[in-house]
Amino acid sequence: MMKTAAILSKYAGLLTPSRRISTLTAAKSYMPLSYHQQNNPTISHHFKNKLDLPASLTALLSSHTRQYNTIPIVVEQTGRGERAYDIYSRLLKDRIICLMGPVNDQMASLVIAQLLFLQAESSKKPIHIYINSPGGVVTAGLGIYDTMQYVLPPVSTWCVGQACSMASLLLAAGTPGMRHSLPNARIMIHQPSGGAQGQATDIQIQAEEILKMKKQINSIYVKHTGQDLTYIEANMERDKFMNPIEAKLFGLIDTVLEHPPKMHNSDENLHQHRLSSSG
Repeated sequence: MMKTAAILSKYAGLLTPSRRISTLTAAKSYMPLSYHQQNNPTISHHFKNKLDLPASLTALLSSHTRQYNTIPIVVEQTGRGERAYDIYSRLLKDRIICLMGPVNDQMASLVIAQLLFLQAESSKKPIHIYINSPGGVVTAGLGIYDTMQYVLPPVSTWCVGQACSMASLLLAAGTPGMRHSLPNARIMIHQPSGGAQGQATDIQIQAEEILKMKKQINSIYVKHTGQDLTYIEANMERDKFMNPIEAKLFGLIDTVLEHPPKMHNSDENLHQHRLSSSG
């Protein structure tokens, strides 16, 4: 850390006043920008774009990037040399979106932006959304849902780990025939929940709004599962956990897969396993 501080002190004067921070803070801030860190450009990003740095500092930045950044970087050979991507950007290049973690406004903005970008790239090639989420904010989830229905490309959904609450609605919202789950995932549906405080009239307004939201969500499940409204309402009253086979019978997914549907190599064509056929 002392060596880090000494090297950074040498270059501290090159930073604009708005970028000056303590050398101790700077030593802990080296991580390349990805869509998880869009709000706060780091010292290393500023250096790389504005300065011609000596090899010693470049190596130091790389060392701290590896130490503090948990997002893997992959290197790809191109006709113009090597190109580095964070792993999520590389997957996006193959039209794969990772919806991992709670559904909130930040998550929604990222997923919506990626959906719109991939539609602009091609209106025919499928988009693949891999979901591992406990659910979250209803309005944020409905924003993702509406965008999934809005874009022109078919949207394939994949459950890995869990798809609970709002995430199960997004799983079911994929293009019919293209909704998948891996064999050990868990899917859960339930009615929306919330709380309110304040004057009695304010609480009444909030209660009426959440009841309207409940009806809206139930109607979306009816649309995508093919079940009747009475059946959906009965199953949504409390937490209902399902394994992938049960989720398929319920209408939330179409296929349970152990391996990719198609994978070619020089020796063999990987067989597609459909657990549902043996269940």
